[in-house]
Amino acid sequence: MIAGMIDSSRDRSAGSLFGLAYGDALGKETEFLPVAEIVRRHGPAGPRELVGDPALVTDDTQMALAVAWALREASELTPEAVEPVLRRRFLDWAASPENNRAPGMTCLRACADLSRGLRWQEATVAGSKGCGANMRVTPVGLLDVDLDTLAGLAQLQAGLTHGHPTGLAASELTAYGVRSLRDGAALDELPDLLIDRAREQRHRYRADWLGDLWQRPGTTDPAEFIARGWDECLAALGRLTNALARPDDGGDPCRLTGEGWVAEEALATALYCALRHPDDPVGALARGATTAGDSDSIAALAGAFVGAAVGMSAWPAGWATRIEYADQLHTLTAP
Repeated sequence: MIAGMIDSSRDRSAGSLFGLAYGDALGKETEFLPVAEIVRRHGPAGPRELVGDPALVTDDTQMALAVAWALREASELTPEAVEPVLRRRFLDWAASPENNRAPGMTCLRACADLSRGLRWQEATVAGSKGCGANMRVTPVGLLDVDLDTLAGLAQLQAGLTHGHPTGLAASELTAYGVRSLRDGAALDELPDLLIDRAREQRHRYRADWLGDLWQRPGTTDPAEFIARGWDECLAALGRLTNALARPDDGGDPCRLTGEGWVAEEALATALYCALRHPDDPVGALARGATTAGDSDSIAALAGAFVGAAVGMSAWPAGWATRIEYADQLHTLTAP
C-alpha cells in the first residue's frame, strides 16, 4: 500500500484513489465538449458508465500515480528524500509513450527544465496555478503523517511544476480535504474545515519544503507571497459556500464556482459536485463530467473526495478491473 497508509482506513483510501481514476475516465470523454453536446450524448444526468476495456484515463491519473509511487519509493518523507524521486517519476511520465492524453503545458514545460538538471525552484513555471498542481495530490492525503508533513509534501509536489502560491495552497487544501474525509469527517463539513485551514495557514510559508521559491520580482516577504495563494483559495471557497446556499438547478456547476482550469476552481467545483450528490457517488462524477470546464480534473477530484468519504462501496464493483492502470491502483492500495 502507499507508504504509511493506515490499515483501518484502507477501504476509504482505495475508494479515493480509484474514485479519482473513475472520475478522470468519465471526464476524459467530455473535457472538450460543450455541455449541450454532453447532454445530447449522455442525457441530462451526464456520463455514468465507463467507456472501453480498459477505460482510459488522462494525465491526471498518470501524474497521481507518479506521486504515489514517489511517496512509496522515498527513503523517508523529507524534502531532501522526496524531491529527487518526484523529479524522476515526473520525468518518466513526461517521456512515456503513454503521455498522449492532452497533458498540461505547464507540466511539460517544467519537466523539460527539470530534465536539464535545474533546481526545481528554477524549473517550475512561476506564474502557473493550473489544476495540474492539485489534480495529482490525492496520494499525499492518504498518508498517515502529521499535518505539517502532509502540507509540505502537498506543496512540494505542486511546486515542482506550478510555482504560483495559489497552486501551492490549493494543493494543500485538496490533500487536507482527502485526509479529513478518510479520517471520518462528513462531506458537508468539508467547506468549513477547509476555510478554517486556509485562515490558519494564511501566513505560513514552509521554507523547509519550498526553499527560496517565494523570491521573485515584486515580492519582498515569503509570508506575503503565500498569503496571496490562501486568499485566492478563500475567495473560491466563499463562492462555493454561496453556491451551496442556493437551490440546485442541476446545471453546469462551472457557472457558480469556476471552470476548474486553475487549482482553486478545480477544488471548489469538484467539492460542489460531491456535495450536491451525497447519496449518488457516480452522480457526483457525472456532474463533474457534465461541465464546460476542465471536466476530467473536476470529476477526478470529486471522485477522490467521495471515495475518501465512502470507500470502495461508492463505486460499481466491476469498474475496479476495467479502469486503466488497475494493476497499479490495486498494488498501491493493497495491504
